[in-house]
Parts: sequence; structure tokens; C-alpha cells
Amino acid sequence: MLPKSIIGMTRILFRKFYIVTILVIGVTFWAFVTHLAPQVTLSSKEQVQPSKQDHNYHKVLSDTLNGIEGDIASQKIYSSILLNKLREKYTNEKHEGDNSALVSDNKHLNQGTLVKVQDPEKLRQLQQVLQQEAHHGEVQSLELDKDGNLKTHKEFKDPNYEGNKDGEEFHPGEVLEGGGAADIAHKNTDADASPSHGSVIAVLVFVCNRPSIKRNLDQLFKYRPSAEKFPIIVSQDCGSHPATTSIIKSFGDKITHIMQPDLSDIKVPPKEKKLKGYYNIARHYGWALNHTFNMLGHSNVLIVEDDLDIAPDFFEYFAATLPLLYEDPTLWCISAWNDNGKPKRINETAYDLLHRTDFFPGLGWLMTKSLWTELMVKWPKGYWDDWMREPPQRRDRSCIRPEISRTSTFGKDGVSHGTYYQNHLRFIKLNDHFVPFTSIDLSYLQKDKYDVAFVKRVYSSQLVTSVEELKRVTNSTPASDHTEFRLTYRTKADFRIFAKKLEIMEDFRAGVPRTAYRGVVPFMYNNKTVYLAPGANWSSYQP
Repeated sequence: MLPKSIIGMTRILFRKFYIVTILVIGVTFWAFVTHLAPQVTLSSKEQVQPSKQDHNYHKVLSDTLNGIEGDIASQKIYSSILLNKLREKYTNEKHEGDNSALVSDNKHLNQGTLVKVQDPEKLRQLQQVLQQEAHHGEVQSLELDKDGNLKTHKEFKDPNYEGNKDGEEFHPGEVLEGGGAADIAHKNTDADASPSHGSVIAVLVFVCNRPSIKRNLDQLFKYRPSAEKFPIIVSQDCGSHPATTSIIKSFGDKITHIMQPDLSDIKVPPKEKKLKGYYNIARHYGWALNHTFNMLGHSNVLIVEDDLDIAPDFFEYFAATLPLLYEDPTLWCISAWNDNGKPKRINETAYDLLHRTDFFPGLGWLMTKSLWTELMVKWPKGYWDDWMREPPQRRDRSCIRPEISRTSTFGKDGVSHGTYYQNHLRFIKLNDHFVPFTSIDLSYLQKDKYDVAFVKRVYSSQLVTSVEELKRVTNSTPASDHTEFRLTYRTKADFRIFAKKLEIMEDFRAGVPRTAYRGVVPFMYNNKTVYLAPGANWSSYQP
């Protein structure tokens, strides 16, 4: 028989072993529950309580959806369609089998229903796809492949369709599902086909609180050749400013008067407080362009500010150049403005001379619906004109501009507080001769023709090495001698030094000098054509 001390020790060890065993089993079971159980496929009928992680992820998703709602709030015709589809597809769809993609939707938090959602970044991607397609009357179905990427299936396309087989009315941008919609053939619209000189161009006039808009409107009506070809739309911001609104209404049904509905305060960075006006302008432009293209159904829009004077051939110029926007994909706008359009820096008798430029000029400019479809999905919150000049928007495209401006501005009071007007804008010469542009062959402005002639002309011109030499040779060259001159700059600093001495614009926007084409700025000096140009091996702008 074993001694009692050994038996007692054995019992103690057994108890400890039993306790350890129970602990091991407990830990193993806990690990299984917390780590292995979530891998088991849950059926759509099973319910779990949402975790803290689920709530955090849902907050990101919810914030993204709300951000999208804010982004497209001004696009009234699309907002409900797009948002409903986004929320429906990615926050309310019951899903079986893929628990890695499951989080709780806010509509079902109390019940803990598991639904499938999409990564916020992909929601943004989907938003852009939907908006781009919606403006062609064509909406992608909301499908993902097995890797979570977008699958694009086109559901419907026909902007001219008036109703489906059941007689239901079709509104622009609306999605028609089922029925006979998918069987209807696509028809070309003005936005698809190259227009003629007689195509409709809507004139969109922007105004806030300036009664002086009457001066602008009087000129538009004075020079407008056709009410049908050039309908006038006045978009007013700032609410109903009594004096301004009264002027607008005095034109009666000769114009379409629209009013920007969002007058809420815009939050801007503290350092931008004094420049909040630029944010209000960007919001107004975004809303009005969207309304004119997508609610009023125009294919071409000519943007005019309320403080512009226009030339007698203003409408003729845009009617003639519009076809170029459709024929040449390297063009994206037609502008009435020459940034270096002061009297002594232009050929004041070259009334019909037009140029290509890589610099977006603005101040009376024409765009197409296809361009708006591209830009609307990323329209900026402020400084829209400089945003247009950035590489992601410009995409190496150019504009057409005149030698002699077809607009000038009388708006010395504005968000820039008159500084830019006093120092520069008031000196720009307005063309005063009518040029029958629609009877002129403008095909020379197409890139394939223009570039060859332009490069040859610039780099065969007489080279001078300094502004002083340029002054000397241009003064000594007879008026009958049509020799052209070239001054080479190597750096931006060189350009600015030369430009200041030559009294032309010296600033850059996104690396592009004003009026430049292929880095070359043409202007007149002592009645001679001069090119301020980079070396012949120039390849691209450096922002």
C-alpha cells in the first residue's frame, strides 16, 4: 500500500491536470467560436448583432453616399435615379455566402440584417460611370464581377425616344427597364453629328446683382441674327436682387430666366474667406450649365458674363467655328478673347485672323454637351477657370481665339475688386468690323494643317537674342517688309523677364503662358509679328 503522503500528492496533481484540461478545452472552444465560426456561410435568414467594426465601416460608406448626394445635388434630373440605385444596390441587397463583404445597413441595424455593400472608392467610380452614361441617355447596370469590379451592361440609349411601348413618358436621363426600350435604335442628335453653321447655340448669360446687365443684353439683341438659332438664357445667382431682376424681367419672353436655387453659405478655408465669391461663381456655373444642357436640352452653349461688350460679328464668329469643335477632337472650346489683345500688341487690321491656343481664355466662350458631360462629374468648388486650365481637364486640347477680341469687359467691380480690370482688362481692343466668317474656309485651323504651317513659320523667322536687339531691328525694318522675328526663352524666368519688357502677359497657368500654342506666344511689336518661343525641340508644358 502506498504511503498516504504519495496518495495525497497524486490527488493534488490530478486536480491540477483536470483544471488545466478544462482551461485548454475552454480556450480551444473560444478560439473556434471567435475565429472559425464567422467563416461559416450565413443564410439570408440568420441574424447577427452588428459589431463596432461594422459600425465604423458603415459610417465610411454612409459618408461617401452622402458626399455623392451633395456632389450631384444640383443635377436634379439625375440625383434621385443615381442615389436610389447606389443605395438600393449596395446597402439593401441581401447577400449569401460572401461574409467578407458583409456589414450592417443603417436601415436594418436593429434587426442586424446582413447586406452587401461596396467599397466607398468604387462607389465614387460607379458614380462617374453612371453620370457620364446618363447624359447620353445610356445607363450602365449596377453589376460587379467576382473580384468586385464594375461590370458595364448598357440598359438603354435613345435621347429622342418619347415613350415606351406602354405609352409611358420618358424623361431625359431616366432609366427605362424592361419592355421595349432596349429594342429602340439609337438616333443621332446634334451632340452626335457635326453641326452646320445654322445649328442652335444657346447663349447663357451669368448675372448676380448687376443692373448693368441691360447693356450686355441690349447688345446681344442688337447683333443677334436669329432668335431660333441663338436663344438667350439668363441665369441669376444671389436670389432676387430687385434692381437686377427687374431689368431681366423687362425683356419678357424674349429670354429664358432661370435662378440658381442654392443660396446656402459655402464653407471655405479660413485663408480663402475674402475670396468666397469665386466659390459662389463656381457653384453657379456648375448648376446653370447642367440646367441648360440637361434640363433645357441644348447641345451647344455660349457662355457670356453680364459685364461683356460684344463685337458686331460675335454671333457670326461662333456660328462659323462651332463645326470645328465636332470635326477636330484636339479642340475643346472657342473663345472670343485675346489675353494680349491691347492695340499695339495685335494686328489691328487682321480682322479675320484666328489662332489656336493651348491656354483656356474664357470671357465669352463656346462649349458642347459632350465636354460638359466630361467635366460635370468633377466640377470644382472654386476657381473654375484655372481648374479648366489644369492638365487633367485640358488633356492637351486647344481652343480657337481671334487676333482681335470679340468681347471686352466693362465690369470693373467684381470679386477681383477691380485690380485686374484697371491693370489689364480695360485696355483690350474690341473688334469693330463685321467679318463674314461663315463664308470663309476655316479648315486651316484643324491641327493636322495648322501645326505644320505654324511650326515652319515660327522657326523660319529671324532670330534675335534680346529685347534690345528686337527693338532695334523692328524699328529699322521698313513697313513694307513682312519679316517676322523670334525671341527664344529657355526658362519660365526668361519668359517673364522678356514678357514684362515687351508689355505682354507674363503669368503662367498650369505651366501654360497666356495665348501660347506649342509654347509659342505670338504678338505684334513695332508693327512686326514676333514669336516669344521655346527652343525648336519643345515637347510639352511643365506645370
